[in-house]
Amino acid sequence: MSDLAAYRVLQEPYYQSQGDEVALYEAAYRARLPVMVKGPTGCGKSRFIEYMAWKLGKPLITVACNEDMTASDLVGRYLLDANGTRWLDGPLTTAARIGAICYLDEVVEARQDTTVVIHPLTDHRRQLPLDKKGELISAHPDFQLVISYNPGYQSLMKDLKPSTRQRFVGFDFDYPEAGLEASIVAAETGVDAVTAQRLVQVATAARQLKGHGLLEGISTRLLVYAATLIQGGVAPVSACRMALVRPLTDDADIRATLDHAIEAVFA
Repeated sequence: MSDLAAYRVLQEPYYQSQGDEVALYEAAYRARLPVMVKGPTGCGKSRFIEYMAWKLGKPLITVACNEDMTASDLVGRYLLDANGTRWLDGPLTTAARIGAICYLDEVVEARQDTTVVIHPLTDHRRQLPLDKKGELISAHPDFQLVISYNPGYQSLMKDLKPSTRQRFVGFDFDYPEAGLEASIVAAETGVDAVTAQRLVQVATAARQLKGHGLLEGISTRLLVYAATLIQGGVAPVSACRMALVRPLTDDADIRATLDHAIEAVFA
């Protein structure tokens, strides 16, 4: 019980649904189907999974994947201590044992040979072999595997193999439509509706530059950052430059274009 309590989402995360994704996820969880969530950076993928874990009353274990991640980082390894060696479960193994939702965030950042270890957990077997330990774990009935990634950064070297992709049901996420996004920014930060709408205007203009000098548009997350600064007393133009432009690009021309858009919106 203590392991479960450590991973519970105790407070309701703020989440505004964009369609029927909540009901669809609930259906996927009832069937214990593995879930794949795709969408641009900062559009609410992780918040959605956190919200669903809270709504379902299930523990959540999140792993931020990176290019240095090994299979041992996921499943576990032997460690040396004063009494010799002891086995330490990795996050995937822990989730399979206790019946948590295991969320592998930006899974394509992990090495492809690492992601292979999830395969036995995503079909009828629902098992995890611990080769180094000589143990075969049958996943807890409540266990579910969820992965996410940003298709905008796909490349031949960073994409999921078809043999992995076809083990999941999928959700496509995008930035909310303007009115909903403004209400999210206002609810998250407490800024007034007009300011929230203006921030979304800036984001809309920047997103039109994606593929024309920008790799990625301004995310909802960055809008929340800008609104937080404004709510804290920072002038809107300065807050936008700090939160929306400087993290996004170092290109002088793109910066100038975005700065001009900010000044026009907040004039």
